[in-house]
Amino acid sequence: MNNAKTISHYEDEEQLFFPDSSFSTRANIQNTQIYDSAWVDYKNYWMGEAQKLHWFKPWDKVLEWHSPFAQWFVNGKLNACYNCLDRHLEGWRRNKAAIIFEGELGDRQVWTYQDLHREVTRFANVLRGMGVNKGDTVTIYLPMIPEAVITMLACARIGAPHSVVFGGFSAGALRDRISDAESRVIITADGCWRRGKAIPLKSNVDEAISQCPTVEKVVVVQRTRVEVKMEPVRDVWYHEIMRKTPAGCQCEIMDAEDVLFILYTSGTTGKPKGIVHTTGGYLTGVASTHRNVFDLKEDDVYWCTADIGWITGHSYVVYGPLANGATILIFEGAPDYPGKDRFWEIIEKYRVSIFYTAPTAIRMFMKWGESWPQGRDLSSLRLLGSVGEPINPEAWHWYHKNIGRGRCPVVDTWWQTETGSIMVAPLPGITPVKPGSCTKPLPGVFVDVVDENGKPVVPGGSGYLVIKRPWPSMLRTVYKDPQRYIDTYWSRFAGMYFTGDGAKKDKHGYIWVRGRVDDIINVSGHRIGSAEVESALVEHPAVAEAAVIGRSHELKGQAVTAFVTLREGVIWATELEDDLKNHVAKRIGGLARPEEIIYAGELPKTRSGKIMRRLLRDIAEGRVMGDISTLADPSVISQLLERKIAI
Repeated sequence: MNNAKTISHYEDEEQLFFPDSSFSTRANIQNTQIYDSAWVDYKNYWMGEAQKLHWFKPWDKVLEWHSPFAQWFVNGKLNACYNCLDRHLEGWRRNKAAIIFEGELGDRQVWTYQDLHREVTRFANVLRGMGVNKGDTVTIYLPMIPEAVITMLACARIGAPHSVVFGGFSAGALRDRISDAESRVIITADGCWRRGKAIPLKSNVDEAISQCPTVEKVVVVQRTRVEVKMEPVRDVWYHEIMRKTPAGCQCEIMDAEDVLFILYTSGTTGKPKGIVHTTGGYLTGVASTHRNVFDLKEDDVYWCTADIGWITGHSYVVYGPLANGATILIFEGAPDYPGKDRFWEIIEKYRVSIFYTAPTAIRMFMKWGESWPQGRDLSSLRLLGSVGEPINPEAWHWYHKNIGRGRCPVVDTWWQTETGSIMVAPLPGITPVKPGSCTKPLPGVFVDVVDENGKPVVPGGSGYLVIKRPWPSMLRTVYKDPQRYIDTYWSRFAGMYFTGDGAKKDKHGYIWVRGRVDDIINVSGHRIGSAEVESALVEHPAVAEAAVIGRSHELKGQAVTAFVTLREGVIWATELEDDLKNHVAKRIGGLARPEEIIYAGELPKTRSGKIMRRLLRDIAEGRVMGDISTLADPSVISQLLERKIAI
């Protein structure tokens, strides 16, 4: 994808990168007709994608739609675990690597599909032996280790919905999720490794379940060998109970609309929302999009860097790739330990061919400089992906040049926990891409940008990102709260799912996601998107990463406050601050000019790499800090506070 052609200016620049012919001629999808046929009959399109899975019984009807509630593949019967494992054992894939695991300390394991099937069925029998039945929710609180995949698939095998809680969440957050799901069994580890240190997990579970009366059993994976308290009868070691339990467990035959998992996401009310995903539609969506967006081939080594605790880990580490018989790589540690080339070392070591990561990580790599990836052999890469937030053009170009070496397509993907699978992204063999745009909706997906009245914006206009028709992997409800489901997603625009994101649609129909509309800063009555200001700041050659928030201002209502980290070798100075403010004003307009810019050695991030803007607002407003237990490095907060006081 090295053929760039400038066609017009969109904001500052617009470049069109066409698929390279050497890639296109081998691509899984080589004809744009797929869009046309899916537009004419989207139900038929998704039926064809669903037929690529294994069904014990075919469906009677593709879609039953009573807005806003959907049923896909009505009365069809299947099992997600069977699709991810059993059906691959009938041929040569039984001895294909399913998981390559790299631990932070350099330990390595390879699990074939046959190996994985054996361990999953064994743990499924463990769960059944503990009285877990179809419909019982199991909470999983594990680091990025193979046991996380094994336990998820074991739950799916017996029809027990899993609720995976990110290992960086505090005991309080874990407690809330266990209580809401009413889990009787918790799966955790003694701890996990992070930058050479053993981080406890079991102690968080002990604290959480002291207020969760439903919990009867806690299964503990021995990962770090740190000393933990084991409650007799209730707590059992994973390795000990697995040793005593036979493999071989028949899978539960599930209805397409049976719940596969609950995944909690933050809510504006403070109470987490339990997003409910069911079996048939979800598996259809993730398998289809994984195969098409990433142009999956049998010999690919695929690495998605997302944690299992997030939807990206569910959809594009576990269910999508394994349903397609892929070889997935799982890495436990941080990208900068023991060196800042750890990711590139892993790609070189395992000959990774598809790499899927977040813009936050890419900007961090930019800050560290080009020398780290240049010191490694990345020639195995053939496709790059971006997920989690809009990628600014500067980061896109850096990624394309320094990681893809100018020859790998970059698929920028937009989707959500609620959508289950990718909704807007290029198909790499046929879609010209524009740095900073996730391009167009995938076949069978009806995403649009509308104005305040729900009318499509004119080309070049901006508004609200919506989905106009049901899609297979859509959330079915909010767990135990269907009214919240209606109010949150379907009340803003009649008959349309409101994503909560703002976006622009350019004259070629390409979508440019601009971030959450609740991240809008209202300056003197003018609405300014924080993502737009962040993108402008990061375009400056001195800036590695930026986070922008609005703080109270007695005259303007809100003022723009920016936190920036600098590229290596750049020194912070008043002149640079003035230059950055002028750059934003020139780029967007005087109203977007930051009132203040605070230099940060690092920004406060969760261990998944998400910037915690809530804490930045607390700092800017001088408020008492909220919960910082999920931060990867809590010391960042004290450094920012010192810097704020010094201003």
